[in-house]
Amino acid sequence: MPTAGAATPDPAARRRPAAAAAGSGLDDPHKKDIAMQLVSSAENSTLDWKAQYRYIEDIGDGRGYTAGIIGFCSGTGDMLELVELYTDRVPGNALAGYLPALRRVNGTDSHSGLGSGFENAWRAATADPAFQQAQNDERDRVYFDPAVARAKADGLRALGQFAYYDAIVMHGPGEDAVSFGGIRRTALSRAASPAQGGDETAYLNAFLDARKAAMKTEEAHSDTSRVDTEQRVFLDDGNLDLDPPLTWHVYGDRYTIGQ
Repeated sequence: MPTAGAATPDPAARRRPAAAAAGSGLDDPHKKDIAMQLVSSAENSTLDWKAQYRYIEDIGDGRGYTAGIIGFCSGTGDMLELVELYTDRVPGNALAGYLPALRRVNGTDSHSGLGSGFENAWRAATADPAFQQAQNDERDRVYFDPAVARAKADGLRALGQFAYYDAIVMHGPGEDAVSFGGIRRTALSRAASPAQGGDETAYLNAFLDARKAAMKTEEAHSDTSRVDTEQRVFLDDGNLDLDPPLTWHVYGDRYTIGQ
């Protein structure tokens, strides 16, 4: 029996889901690791994202080399910024000598001054924990932290935060129609975000629709399974907190995170 002056318990409150606890978004270390595994399943066809520090290849998407845990590209500036950061921390490292070439090819798909020597130096550098940390830090600065902050401001829980992160990784943080900013803008023109009083599921469906349309403008990204059979699966299941167990498919391959 409640004491005098105490609020009377609301029986319905026990049936309502609790509000997302602090730290239950992607900034929670376990949820962040899940996000890394989800991206790796699409980017590298494996859940072992930590094995991707040494990854480097040209995937033919017009961005030059794609490398590392988040697909830093020689043609888009983020690979250059990563190597500059690493060189600031470890002068004379194996990649430092390629900085002039990286500056020249930035904005193009050229390998001029890079080639197999650069590929070998990249793989060798990944044995250095300082280079791994530099990759982590640049991933967070350029992609992860801005995506999570923007999603939280839009009132989105972990799944929405991941949808933003995956989009900014693939499309970049720009504002044109096929970059993250443009995709978000299109979604907001079709559905209100939770921060605007809208329904979270309806807004995320609008965002994923806009994301698919952007992906289809590039042949290299025309397979939209990372939306259709990954993110949309979690959304249709009502798993807005991205709680495991999770099962999904990318490019026809099945993946599971048990806990």
